[in-house]
Amino acid sequence: MDKPMTDTREKILATAEKLIYENGIHATGMDLLVKTSGVARKSIYRHFSNKDDIAAAALNARDVRWMQWFRGECEKAATPQDRIINIFAVLKSWFESDGFRGCAFINTAGEVGNVDDPIRHIAKLHKQKLLDYTLELASQLGIEDPKSLAKQLFVLIEGAITVARVMGDYTATDSARETARVLLKEVQRISV
Repeated sequence: MDKPMTDTREKILATAEKLIYENGIHATGMDLLVKTSGVARKSIYRHFSNKDDIAAAALNARDVRWMQWFRGECEKAATPQDRIINIFAVLKSWFESDGFRGCAFINTAGEVGNVDDPIRHIAKLHKQKLLDYTLELASQLGIEDPKSLAKQLFVLIEGAITVARVMGDYTATDSARETARVLLKEVQRISV
């Protein structure tokens, strides 16, 4: 009996995530969610108390899935240095994928004015996970100041995402990759 409830919940979340990514939180109303998911409003409210709860759960699910995908793709490179450089190839493949609309977390955080809103907290947590991953990679290099490098790489990643979305320029990853190479050479020179 739990399986249909879980299936319905997953269907609601998958639909909400898709709609929020395509249209934003404010444009994704309950009527659209009901119509698109094919799940009755009453059933939706059995799983979630309101639209904000649905949006938060959908974004949390996206965070887990996106980070697993991103890490998995980056980890295909052999060495920590290669993984860092591979970040930008992975980003470019995402930018060039069907339906790319930028970062769901940047987009939704921009829709919410209150810094204490749960959506902003979810966005911040997602970005912290991305920063933590860059720190993990930078720490594997055996350099003197991996935190500084991780923050610089994080800014390159976020900048590439923003330029790709706002400017439609997916080659931003090429510039970010070249800048990362310069940073890597510099930190290795300093650490020697």
